[in-house]
Amino acid sequence: MCFVHSIFVAAAIAVCMCACSVGAQSWQPAQGPLMTRWAKDVSPENVWKEYPRPQMVRKDWLNLNGLWDYAIAPKEAPRPQEWQGKILVPFPVESALSGVMKRLDEKSRLWYRRQFAMPGGWSDKRILLHFGAVDWECEVTVNGRPVGSHRGGYDAFTFDITEAIRADAAQQEVVVAVLDPTNTGKQPRGKQVLKPGGIFYTPTSGIWQTVWIEPVPMASIADLVITPDVDGSAVRVTVVGRAADDTHTVEVAVLDAGREVARAAGKPGRQIAVPVPDAKLWWPDAPFLYDLKVSLKQGDKTVDAVDSYFGMRKVSVGKDEKGITRILLNNRFVFQIGFLDQGFWPDGLYTAPTDEALRYDIEITKKLGMNMARKHVKIEPQRWYYWCDRLGLLVWQDMPSGDGNRSADEARQFEDELRQMVEQFRNHPSIIMWVVFNEGWGQYDTERLTAWVKKLDPTRLVNNASGWTDRKVGDVHDIHAYPGPACPPPEDKRAAVLGEFGGLGLAVEGHMWTAKHWGYRGMPNADKLTSTYCKLLRKVYELKDNPGLSAAVYTQTTDVETECNGLLTYDRAVVKPDVEKVAKANRGEPVPLPQVIAVVPTSQQNGLKWLYTTTKPADDWFKPGFDAKGWQEGVGGFGTKGTPGAVVRTEWKTADIWLRREFDLPAGNYSALQLYIHHDENAEVYINGVLAAKISGYTTDYEEFPIAPEALATLKPGRNTIAVHCHQTQGGQYIDVGLVEVK
Repeated sequence: MCFVHSIFVAAAIAVCMCACSVGAQSWQPAQGPLMTRWAKDVSPENVWKEYPRPQMVRKDWLNLNGLWDYAIAPKEAPRPQEWQGKILVPFPVESALSGVMKRLDEKSRLWYRRQFAMPGGWSDKRILLHFGAVDWECEVTVNGRPVGSHRGGYDAFTFDITEAIRADAAQQEVVVAVLDPTNTGKQPRGKQVLKPGGIFYTPTSGIWQTVWIEPVPMASIADLVITPDVDGSAVRVTVVGRAADDTHTVEVAVLDAGREVARAAGKPGRQIAVPVPDAKLWWPDAPFLYDLKVSLKQGDKTVDAVDSYFGMRKVSVGKDEKGITRILLNNRFVFQIGFLDQGFWPDGLYTAPTDEALRYDIEITKKLGMNMARKHVKIEPQRWYYWCDRLGLLVWQDMPSGDGNRSADEARQFEDELRQMVEQFRNHPSIIMWVVFNEGWGQYDTERLTAWVKKLDPTRLVNNASGWTDRKVGDVHDIHAYPGPACPPPEDKRAAVLGEFGGLGLAVEGHMWTAKHWGYRGMPNADKLTSTYCKLLRKVYELKDNPGLSAAVYTQTTDVETECNGLLTYDRAVVKPDVEKVAKANRGEPVPLPQVIAVVPTSQQNGLKWLYTTTKPADDWFKPGFDAKGWQEGVGGFGTKGTPGAVVRTEWKTADIWLRREFDLPAGNYSALQLYIHHDENAEVYINGVLAAKISGYTTDYEEFPIAPEALATLKPGRNTIAVHCHQTQGGQYIDVGLVEVK
């Protein structure tokens, strides 16, 4: 067991005094559209008790999570004289678990207030007030005295509040005032919008990570920079001091399960190389972590000490045995497959309900056979990365996006938050790549920023842009393909990766945010989702071998609000596909797929004649015996050339097309028959005048879809009729249909 983990638990129990207001017994979460199973475990007394900074642990701290007073007022208004109620920190004000579930717009200010008692024995210490994250701009006062302000919705910040503490007062008061423009501003915000819909979701405003205070000596340890050197069999540690001078020294000890491996000493601010002989390397399937003890000394006296950990892990780009440019982990090619992970929760939005819930997402990702996650335009609390470190999940970390056309000040703000992301999370062995931009969202100065991030952290890969606008810089060439998969052309110095693909949608009744939902490509049931996913992964592994794909990111972990593209429901209550089959597919192992036998052929191999019209026909156009006089005759398939997977023999480029043909069936059992259809976009299929399927979205290949029982029952030996309507809105278009037996 990792020594640091045991300290977290002990510290939380022994020291973390989560003081709660008198109103705690009457607090209830708001009634949200959907809640997780962990919501029942949330209360003012136990909310987020875990130590929030797992890579720099001190034993003394005071947790300020719990019930705070709150008020929402016009942003020009002064501090409220009266408070509107209680909010459960650290849940954002828009969330159900905050107990408030109110929106904050750009014209309003959110106020927080709480009191706390100073623990005994801290009177000779400097008192630091820490915020894990506040979205987006805040001002903080303690006992009416301003102590600092901050801009940035994802990075931690600290104020020294020692001079504001009243030694003679039984209670100290903290007040936080927050502004959040969300998408009316240009600041980094990821997928938060004031009017959620599609791929954009409910915003998070205000405090959304743990608030806490800790005592430190006058001279103390402010930060650690931990750099594993796998090739050099060492770990290189820089101890950043706070008010430390030339009289101070630092000692660093490396431990393996409590046994000291090595020790070295040096000066604050200077890199110290600690040898790690016969190092146990960190791998996704064997995520070994060394413990680290760091002391700040003055002479023989230890004035400050912290506990940390690290993993001996190297990431680079190089050639494999075939000469293909690959992402190398510890100098070895490891194919990466993982989720596009949005990090949203139906009851807590940006904030997971509990640490157990946070850990679950990583555990189920691993259980599904994946070894990586791309954290998508969001930065998580430190504890999410801690669990990735411990459980063995590689992380591609996106910079949260904002809108383009920035002013000089807005660009400086973006770059400050980008720097904070790199500097605050660079010690986590799980993080192997920084993603500067996503799909051109707010993209600017790509070449300069990519080089700058590489200079900030030369030990990790840098992805200049995931999807869309590649500027041919950085360590990878990243494309997106829905549903895909696809692979960019091999390059000499950059690895080929698929930053997004998939998006197979399946809504599960009873586990939806709203009745309205969508997916990039709808699936009729869990079996179809499983088989289609396994087919996609089979193609992914073919691309791994030729032309040389190094990684693939599937969209996505869970459903989010109206978007039902997750392999899990939004509440994490249902894993939609067959876990064992998906895990095998993700590991590249063979998965038996259903046998598909053509009964009524499509035009994929040989063109078949259809009657068709692009003018809206009479209402009974789909019924047997309909007089199709005036319809044209054409050979399938119908569409525009260049549409993925299409075999176009008759051009169709209007918004709608209606098709009919007759076919003969031999006597037999038709219960296993399914449609075999390639549609782009929405299609309605009728068999013998009865609706067989109504399919939304599009495919990029021929796929099986179940036939409605009422339509299946109409099939008979001899002559039958199939009729199809396809509606197109944008992009490529195509339609072709047949019947297959699926065994």
